Amino acid sequence: MSKRDFYDVLGVSKGASADEIKKAYRRKARELHPDSNQDNPKAEEDFKEVNEAYDILKDDQKKAAYDQYGHDAFSGGMGGQRGGGDFGSAFSDVFEDLFGDFMGRGGRQQRARRGADLRYNLAVTLEDAFNGKTASISVPGSIDCSECDGTGAEGGAQPQNCPTCQGHGKVRAQQGFFTIERTCPTCKGQGQIIKDPCRSCAGAGQVRKERSLNVKVPPGVETGTRIRLAGEGEGGPRGGAPGDLYIFIDVAQHPIFERDGTALYCRIPVPMATAALGGEIEAPTLDGGRTRVKVPAGVQSGKQLRLRGKGMPALQRAGQVGDLFIELAVETPVNLTRRQRELLEEFDRESADNSPENKDFFSKVKDFWESMRG
Repeated sequence: MSKRDFYDVLGVSKGASADEIKKAYRRKARELHPDSNQDNPKAEEDFKEVNEAYDILKDDQKKAAYDQYGHDAFSGGMGGQRGGGDFGSAFSDVFEDLFGDFMGRGGRQQRARRGADLRYNLAVTLEDAFNGKTASISVPGSIDCSECDGTGAEGGAQPQNCPTCQGHGKVRAQQGFFTIERTCPTCKGQGQIIKDPCRSCAGAGQVRKERSLNVKVPPGVETGTRIRLAGEGEGGPRGGAPGDLYIFIDVAQHPIFERDGTALYCRIPVPMATAALGGEIEAPTLDGGRTRVKVPAGVQSGKQLRLRGKGMPALQRAGQVGDLFIELAVETPVNLTRRQRELLEEFDRESADNSPENKDFFSKVKDFWESMRG
């Protein structure tokens, strides 16, 4: 059976760049790897075909010969190599490209690892969220050991290159077609070893210590707001950069106000007489002030009155403030005196036409009952 065109095997055009060819090969290698296609008896054959195509097209000289002579350039008397190409070399190239940054590329010393990020949950009051505040917190974390200056070696001596992996942090082994890379068992991927560990930190290069920090909480924060403090996380081992500290805000519930974004809500009871006759009530504001609010005559429970600019400030939007909504709750009097009862009974006899909603509702109820009887 004749061989397929190498460009068709990789799924690229003849004018594809070296980068496009490499990306196509990586995609095909992942897709057709035998370990991921154990139920496909042709997987290994297809995988070899892809590696053969890449081995030719990744090399400028081989690619030029293939473009001119096709498969004949590598068969018979043309002087090229036969068979499946340098499979181990091709796979090693893509393995290095896929995993080199993760495990450390060959011939290069391992980079110092970055410290871990930390999370701190900070509870604040609604007043704090309104005004903003500076909070002092204590954060446990790791810092460089002062006895060894973070090296992990006694007296601050520098770690030595691992003799097993020569400082690479990984070792390679050739198994047939495959070049297998794994973490060095001697240095655990660090690329370095410590012969005489520091007694203070036991060779870790770090010690645990609680730090005090001041956190600026801006006005307008809500529950779930995240504040990032760069470089205030765990210290990086072996001189690595520190991680970040993330402050997550939790705003406590308030006994008077409820919040929805920048809007505030406050439910205020209103005496029945004030609701009927109209008048004024005193309403609190979150900044600690108070304001007089006019109550229209005949107001019903649930009526909302808006006080513009008395709500919450908008986070990171200077000058933008929400509104405060006063919800009126008409209160029925209790524990009436005899005189109060007499006055209410007299009022009730004289108020047949003063309850339009009541009259309208029971008119609908009457119609409903009549329809049911019908």
